[in-house]
Amino acid sequence: MPSLGADMEAGTLVERLKTPGDAVKRGDIVAVVETQKGAIEIEIFEDGVLDRWLVEPGVEVPVGTPLALIRKEGEAAVPAPVQPAAPAPKPAAPTPPSAPAAIAPAIPPPSAGAEVRVSPAARRLAAERGVDLAKVAGSGPGGVVVLADVEAAAVAKAGAPRAPGAINLDQMRAAIAAAMSRSKREIPHYYLSNTIDIGAAQDWVSVRNAELPPDRRLVLGALFAKATAKAAQAFPEFNGFFQEGAFKPSAAIHVGVAVSIRGGGLVAPAIHDAADLSVDELMGRMRDLVARVRAGRFRSSEIADPTITVSSLGERGVEALYGVIYPSQVAIVGFGKVVERPWAVGEAMAVRPLVTTTLAADHRVSDGHRGALFLAKVGELLQKPEAL
Repeated sequence: MPSLGADMEAGTLVERLKTPGDAVKRGDIVAVVETQKGAIEIEIFEDGVLDRWLVEPGVEVPVGTPLALIRKEGEAAVPAPVQPAAPAPKPAAPTPPSAPAAIAPAIPPPSAGAEVRVSPAARRLAAERGVDLAKVAGSGPGGVVVLADVEAAAVAKAGAPRAPGAINLDQMRAAIAAAMSRSKREIPHYYLSNTIDIGAAQDWVSVRNAELPPDRRLVLGALFAKATAKAAQAFPEFNGFFQEGAFKPSAAIHVGVAVSIRGGGLVAPAIHDAADLSVDELMGRMRDLVARVRAGRFRSSEIADPTITVSSLGERGVEALYGVIYPSQVAIVGFGKVVERPWAVGEAMAVRPLVTTTLAADHRVSDGHRGALFLAKVGELLQKPEAL
């Protein structure tokens, strides 16, 4: 069971997408796990053959629990551990002949509710929403009742249409609140902001989009993510994790992109190796990521390993946002709304498109001087979008 964030302690296996004997390779999706953040697709990181599953669907297990055993191609199957034989029952004492034979009382058949297979998370939600599990058809493997089934039953009970890919927003908000409380309690934040003339970037995007079909056109957010990744390359103290009392820089730059979920909730899955992608490639990754997040399905590696996060509320009219660092990361960069205001251009004044960038960083790892240089680097990169 992978750790999918500082706020995760356990998860429930709801789907097994490979069967014993299947060949698997790095990056394959082998299972789906249910967490407070929704349904997460679990990837593997080794090539080989799936030997056997170690956890049954519908079972909630702590982070770090092995879910399956994978052997290398050509290796012999690993024998399953031998279960100790149950001790032989002691012979019953003979009944005296004079005693009448006892008649065993009739055992009532188990109730329908007792036979329902249900994940622990779904059982908790059913109790909260007053849903009768005996009347819920399970859509999980082998008919297991999962969170989505209980959500649908609760919505139907209320007489409202079911929202596809529904996520338990109460649980998600609780998880976010726990992570943010930990962040503000443990991380000494400092905040900086910088205003950037974004005209060159806007013009470059307009020219590029005139050459592209609608489904491949760029948005400024792709340039923001790329500029942040390149700046993190130049200032590695903003890219990595503070763990076990020390900063551990990351050689890879995986930019977490904050995405709002329909109906509420927020996740920030990673775009891997963002500094090495072209802007077009990064835009394609962002488009795919947003589509899957909105559908309620994203991958374990995307949630588990962002090294720095980018967030923007410009499309909501916010001119500046000051983020809260997601532990155990050490920085989050914010971008606001593009606004047109008077701005000095050389010795003249002109109305220019401006955007406010912000940095929230961990004072245990960096200071305001380095943070100012980092934000200045982001601005410098956005002045030359063709070089991104």
